[in-house]
Amino acid sequence: MRKFDLLQMCLRNLARRKFRTFLTLVGVISGTCAVVLMIAVGLGMQKTTNESLAQMGDLTRIDIYNYTSGQKGATVLNNSRLHEIMEWEHVTTATPYYYPQYLKGVLVTGKNDRYEADLYNILGVYPEALELLGTKLSAGTWEDAFKEPFSLVAGAKYAYSFRDTRKRNNPVVNYWIPDRNGNIRDPYFDIMEQEMKLILRSDDASSPIGGKEKTFPVPVSGVMIEDWNVGYQTSEGGFMSVEDIMKIEEEYMKAYKIKKPSDYGSFNQAVVKVDDIDNVEEVEEAIKALGFETWSMESIRKPMQEQAQSIQLFLGLIAGVSLFVAALGIINTMLMSVYERTREIGVMKVVGCRVSDIRLSFLFEAGIIGLMGGILGSVLSCCIAYATNHFGISISLGMTNWLVGEEGQQMFLITPWLIGLALVFSTLIGVAAGFAPANRAVKISALSAIRQD
Repeated sequence: MRKFDLLQMCLRNLARRKFRTFLTLVGVISGTCAVVLMIAVGLGMQKTTNESLAQMGDLTRIDIYNYTSGQKGATVLNNSRLHEIMEWEHVTTATPYYYPQYLKGVLVTGKNDRYEADLYNILGVYPEALELLGTKLSAGTWEDAFKEPFSLVAGAKYAYSFRDTRKRNNPVVNYWIPDRNGNIRDPYFDIMEQEMKLILRSDDASSPIGGKEKTFPVPVSGVMIEDWNVGYQTSEGGFMSVEDIMKIEEEYMKAYKIKKPSDYGSFNQAVVKVDDIDNVEEVEEAIKALGFETWSMESIRKPMQEQAQSIQLFLGLIAGVSLFVAALGIINTMLMSVYERTREIGVMKVVGCRVSDIRLSFLFEAGIIGLMGGILGSVLSCCIAYATNHFGISISLGMTNWLVGEEGQQMFLITPWLIGLALVFSTLIGVAAGFAPANRAVKISALSAIRQD
């Protein structure tokens, strides 16, 4: 018997018992809809959690801390080690956050060096890593940044750090305090337009080194957009090439006869950028295995994700019960069909219909019910999800809050793969539920079936 003919016969049999087929479909539709929505809740929860955490910090960033620097037998965090980490799989880039603890001085600009600022917010980094870490510029370009020696990429508000040395008590511009009209004052100058230099000075020296100033030109090659996820330097500090800032520090140590410590050239802090959220834990564990302390948003995300998965599993089990009940409905429908068509089955056997075709006809009917229920259940779940997400509700569950209806936040997140999975699963449930009735049908004796009224 051709498969197409077999399919036509199955559809006619289902159409003859419309009401019973409809009731069976309702069970499959409800079960499929429940499963899709429960999984969609978990996906929406995970997406919302990740978006909330992303506002708190970069989810693919790992901060490395070398608290054992200088101790005997401790692992050294230096250029060689960081370049080794950059060669690891899933690592996009890495850079030190180098604070020059043996360097003191001031940045000056303006006529007769009128304005000056301290150095404590300037860190040394690998210039090529900044853009990959998500740092953005409001002035200048990354192509031109750091081209000149000792270039500085300044934070968005770094210009406010400069003091006016001609004013009493050397006041800075209090940008966070509006004036009487509610306006925030501009800094003393446009930092991109000013020529700037670094003057080396010690804390206790009333005059520069040996009575003579040791200076370095510091061109400002860019101004960053404030982003505290990257670091406070994007706001009130700045970045300089680690190579340049260490050169200046070595000049300072040489001028003031400061002996280089044994661990000079190692870093207390570094940052690693990973290519994907799912790979953060693997890379972080590898870094810890080297003997370093680490911190990342994974320490917050993972417990929240585990809680979301637990909730999703619980909801999925509840939905699974609905689908199990639907499977029982399919079994009942197909068994009733076997009883009603006993004589028909006997006739099919007598005229030479293969046993495999008889079994296949019942499996087809059960599979069609499962597939149709899966399609209609998926459509219904999409409608419910759209209505819920579109009109907006507020739900709080454990550590996760949904403000559904706001841009970028969804209670239900239905993806194409979820719909595909629902269709395959509902069809398989239907076919599996049809096995017992199909086997019962093929075991019926042809002669007994013909004699039955």
